[in-house]
Order: sequence, then C-alpha cells, then structure tokens
Amino acid sequence: MSHPRRKSLITTVGGVRVGGSSPIVVQSMTNTDTADVPGTVEQVKALARSGSELVRLTVNSVEAAAAVPAIREKLDQSGVKVPLIGDFHFNGHKLLKEYPGCAEALAKYRINPGNVGRGSKRDPQFAEMIETACRYNKPVRIGVNWGSLDQDLLTRMMDENNALPEPLDAREVMRKAVVASALQSAERAIELGLPRDHIILSAKVSGVQDLIAIYTDMASRCEFPLHVGLTEAGMGSKGIVASTAGIANLLQAGIGDTIRVSLTPEPGGDRSQEVIVAQEILQTMGLRSFTPMVIACPGCGRTTSTYFQELAQRIQSHIRHRMPEWRKEYSGVEDMTVAVMGCVVNGPGESKHASLGISLPGTGERPVAPVYEDGEKTVTLKGDHIAEEFQELVEQYITRKYARKAG
Repeated sequence: MSHPRRKSLITTVGGVRVGGSSPIVVQSMTNTDTADVPGTVEQVKALARSGSELVRLTVNSVEAAAAVPAIREKLDQSGVKVPLIGDFHFNGHKLLKEYPGCAEALAKYRINPGNVGRGSKRDPQFAEMIETACRYNKPVRIGVNWGSLDQDLLTRMMDENNALPEPLDAREVMRKAVVASALQSAERAIELGLPRDHIILSAKVSGVQDLIAIYTDMASRCEFPLHVGLTEAGMGSKGIVASTAGIANLLQAGIGDTIRVSLTPEPGGDRSQEVIVAQEILQTMGLRSFTPMVIACPGCGRTTSTYFQELAQRIQSHIRHRMPEWRKEYSGVEDMTVAVMGCVVNGPGESKHASLGISLPGTGERPVAPVYEDGEKTVTLKGDHIAEEFQELVEQYITRKYARKAG
C-alpha cells in the first residue's frame, strides 16, 4: 500500500516522528495574529481536529513570542497535544533569546537562511538561533524560499556561472542556489553543534516544475528529512491542482517526509481545507488512510436527478463530522470505502467493490436502491428516506465491522 521511500534520517518533533519509514506527516499553519491567544488557540484546535499533525505559528514580534507559552498551555488544558512550530524571520535570534518561554514551548523552529541577517550579521544571527535550538534540544527546519533567497549566495553563483565557457540558464542557477542554501546551512548548523538528526530541510518555490527539479536534486544529495510543498500555491482549484501536481510527483518518486498544502483561503474561508487536501493527496495515492473514502460517479444523461449528488455530499459530510469520534472508538475505520452511485451502468459493480455501497436509480430506472456490504447485496432501500436509512447503515456497518479500541 505504500510507494518506496527515499531513505532519510528520523527526526522527532514534539513526539511526532518525521522521516525514515514513518508515515508522511501532514502539517499546516495558522493565519491568526499569534499575539491573539484565544483566536490562535481556536484555530490550532480546528486544524488539529481536521488532522493536522504539526501546526506552525508566525513568531514575528515580542507580543507573538510572549503569547506562545500561553497558547501551548491553553491547548494542553484542552487536551490538544499537537506540536507547535515557530516560524521565524529577520528577528528570530532576538525573540528566542529574549523569550525563553517561547523557545521552550515550541517543538521546532523554522529558520529561513535567506533572511536571518545580511552581510556580516548573517552568520552570527544564524548561529544564535542554532545555539538556542541546541540549548533546548529542539529540531530545526531550515526552510529556503526562493522569494527570499540569500542574495549574496545567489550573486556569487550567478557570477561563477557567467564566467563559464557555456553558462547555464539563469533559472537553472536559481534552482541550484536554492539547494546550495539549504545544504550549506544544514552543514553549518551541524558545525555549530546541532545533531544531524535534528534537521529537516525544505526548499519552497511557486512553480511545479521548479519544485520537482529542486527537490529531486536535493533528495539525491542529502539524508535529511524533507518537508515538501509549493509556496504561494494560490486560491481554490488552482492552488489545489498545483499543489497536488507538485507534491504527488515527488511522493511517487519516494521524496517527502512531511507535506503542507499552502492554499490561500477564500475570504472568510476555512483554514482547515489545506489539511483535508493534504490528507486526500496521501490517501488517494495509497500512502496513508485518514477517513473513509466516498466514491461517487460524476453524473451523466442517465442521472438527470441531483439526488445522488446530494446523497454523496451528505454522506461525505457525515463521515467527516463523525470521523474524529470513530477514530477514537474503532480500529481501521479510516480504510473503509463508501460508494454512492447514480445508475445501473456502474452502480452495482462499484458498490460491490466498496466496503459499503448504494446504487441509486438513474433516469427511467425502477425507484429502488440496492445496498451492498463487502460485495454482497444486503437490502434494497425505497421511499423518501433513503439518505437517512443509508446513513444509519453506515453507522451499523462500522459498529459491526471494526473492533472497538480498548479503554
């Protein structure tokens, strides 16, 4: 059920194992003002409920740094143990030094080598952050982003390239500079005392082909766990498609130990959508199971009624709503598949392949809906309450099929 994974070191982030043969980890990031403790706590809870296994916070000010311990405390009091990652830029060295409670409460630090400092300040400020990570025994993600790439490194590599008899294309040099920044920063962190198995690397770009080329190169040159995802993927279907295209290509090649889908939410939209998309990428590729999959036909001229569409949506919403409780109570329920089909052409066959399936009548077909459990027809539903009755059959199937967890 899994694709061959590139061999990497194992890093532990607040009890969550990243790398090696560990499951690929889903993470997300809040978009609240971190200084707003109640608002940030509520969003972290929502992301954790959706299945985010790591949650990153912006730590960009003294107010944000001061708020982190309170956020951690309130989450713990609520029983939400999801590890928190601090995202630092420009002033991270000062904030970690001046707010030891923040440094202690975070499970991991994210450092961008492109903006820890310019010129003579870069190395000592990077060193300060690494020394803090060593002091508190925290892992570090060295996260390069080509929107904030180390300009001194890029300029040097461009100059070296221009001196070659056959210079590379500027975009290719940019890709190489992204990889070089990540690898050189990791080696410097090791020189400063950070254990090799406390490092995760990322190299975020916004183009799918650039992402694939950069991570393929980086994966071949190091053994660090890799955090994969497009940066600024975009909004709606564009962001989902671009992220899926890039991340799935790398996962298929065995590259990637933790992923994030960086979607721009619709105004007032649900931040948790990025978690659901990340889970669905992993589950549809057969790499992990998170929630029962609903298989539904797209509809055609044989299915002019919208009833099966409404039922599919209703069942999928019901499953997502109930999954947190099911996950606590039953073992293996996330592997279940549910088919909601709209006519007799593929309906019975797809329903037989699923754990539980229903084949609704298409246009002109008899107004009955046979239900299949594990390939066998068990009952035929009729009338005005098919949705409610099928929903109850899903509940009964889970209760009967999956073992209750102890305690």
